[in-house]
Amino acid sequence: MNQRRFAKFAWGLLAYNILVVLWGAYVRASRSGDGCGTHWPTCGGEVLPSNVEHTKTWVEFAHRVSTGILGPVLILFAIWAFRAFAKRHPVRYSTMAVVGFTVIEAWIGMHLVTNGLVAGNVSVERAFWLSLHLVNTFALIAALALTAWWASGHSRIQLRGQGAMGFAIIASLLMVMGLAVTGAIAALGDTVFPADPNIPLLTQIKEDFSATAHYLMKARPPHAFTAMTVGLWVLLISGLCGHLRPSPQTKYFLRWTASLFLFQMAFGLVNLFYLAPVVLQIGHLLIANALWISLVLLSASALAVDCRRVEMEPAPVFAPVSDQSTLTPKDIEFENAAIAATANPAEETATTWKDYLALTKPRVISLLLFTTLTAMVIGKQGWPGWWLFIATALGLYMAAGAANAINMVCERDLDIRMARTATRPTLTDMVPAPKALWFAFALATGSFGLLWSQANLLAALMALSGLVVYVIVYTLLLKRRTWSNIVIGGAAGAFPPLVGYAAVTNSLDPLAWCLFGLIFVWTPVHFWALALLIKDDYARAGVPMLPVVMGDRHTVLQISLYALATVAISLFPFVLHEGHFAGFGLIGAGWIYLGAVVLLNAILLWRSVQLFQNPTRPRASSVFHYSMLYLALLFLALALDRSLLA
Repeated sequence: MNQRRFAKFAWGLLAYNILVVLWGAYVRASRSGDGCGTHWPTCGGEVLPSNVEHTKTWVEFAHRVSTGILGPVLILFAIWAFRAFAKRHPVRYSTMAVVGFTVIEAWIGMHLVTNGLVAGNVSVERAFWLSLHLVNTFALIAALALTAWWASGHSRIQLRGQGAMGFAIIASLLMVMGLAVTGAIAALGDTVFPADPNIPLLTQIKEDFSATAHYLMKARPPHAFTAMTVGLWVLLISGLCGHLRPSPQTKYFLRWTASLFLFQMAFGLVNLFYLAPVVLQIGHLLIANALWISLVLLSASALAVDCRRVEMEPAPVFAPVSDQSTLTPKDIEFENAAIAATANPAEETATTWKDYLALTKPRVISLLLFTTLTAMVIGKQGWPGWWLFIATALGLYMAAGAANAINMVCERDLDIRMARTATRPTLTDMVPAPKALWFAFALATGSFGLLWSQANLLAALMALSGLVVYVIVYTLLLKRRTWSNIVIGGAAGAFPPLVGYAAVTNSLDPLAWCLFGLIFVWTPVHFWALALLIKDDYARAGVPMLPVVMGDRHTVLQISLYALATVAISLFPFVLHEGHFAGFGLIGAGWIYLGAVVLLNAILLWRSVQLFQNPTRPRASSVFHYSMLYLALLFLALALDRSLLA
């Protein structure tokens, strides 16, 4: 009973601290930090300020009172924790951390006030101490949240033996804390350099990028890019926590973390559109605190000692169907092969670089890589240079390879039931799942760093976006749930041309999005033709691919419809050509491309019609193999056309 009351009080104390933090943000946003002068802990040298007419004084004084109350309360809180919980209980440690961070919080606040690093001060020193203040605040909130969480009866954290997921979870926490720092500096810029409502928003954004702008103004755009980068990473790790560390708690906080991050991104755009008024700045900070608490508790759930760690379990062993009378000769042949493939432990054969290369699915990536490189020529209207060409190719391969490696870890239970995937390295234990995850995270990090340093941040963000869409949207959300998985999740395969285009132009104009749309509508034609060939595999694994759920006739109808959509989208680059579509003023593609489009589309439509009339395996194979040639030749024709138009 005593512990239950302590837990309720801890949650209440957490809520009170958030209110204190929000009031502190109002003190900064209203430039009231000098309301008590440089005196501390007194206000203007008085215990109770006598200048009752000065609003800034009372704003600052109220903040000091609200924080001062915490001192005696936390002393009693710590005593209570040591009396209510046994020795070595995590609540004891987290409570002491709360006390420690609160003391540091008060000391930093004193330093800011007594050194005049408040109100309109624009020094680098203020930005540094403000950032340190925020980091400590987030640490304090995390300690309070964990105290309440553990006091409510949840398991403690086990840091040892967490593998790649443990590293990724901690990295995501540090990244969000870093994002908060950029947000604090951006908010300081909004305070000392408020936006002018009489100047257009785009003009003010351009001024932030100006070489002559103040450093606090220059700090605002990086916050937006940092938010996109960190958001993608957090969505990736949160999704993996829910799948690889399954528990009711991780799934609950996964939903909250993802929802809050998406809501925060939208709220940030609203904040920007309305020129960051004080009330929206406070709301933005409130959502940030809620997101931080959700991520901390998601991490605590995923790192709990009683959380099942799927990625650390041995590779699944193929289990034959008990009723052999229901099996076809082909099924029996597959079962024998699968049993043989998974019967030999990895210790019998040394792991080689070829096993790690197999994790990246080189054959699958080859077409993605081709669309990336031709998109570079399309965007540049000529040769982009060897170094950028190679660096972009390697960066894209690493990002796609990371996505494929994570896919193999997450789908081991499906892969073991399918003939074409039953011998993957994660199943034969040539590369155990924990090592595969380390490899995937290393590739993802290396890809982002390489593309950012050698191309630009936009190209790096596009590659990371494709990775997240493939893993989260396709692999984890849709593939096991709906036959439309490839329609929506297939968007991951449409990101590579955006990577190549952004690498050479540092922008994404309508032509770039035409390339994205082309692959988006082409993917169902390509993949469903393959699904017709291996529908028995999908049925055996329980994957609801379209031929399994709706049948062959419905599948070939959908292939035909998406083939028509592909034809329509493929004409857009020609429509965008200057003179063909007034208003865009763009150089899209010329007559060389149009000639190739007409020929390639005629063949695509003819083969789709043949498949619709007679949905046999040979004709499905014909559509599948031609679709790859179609896309490659289409991109090649556009690259050639654009180069000649330059």
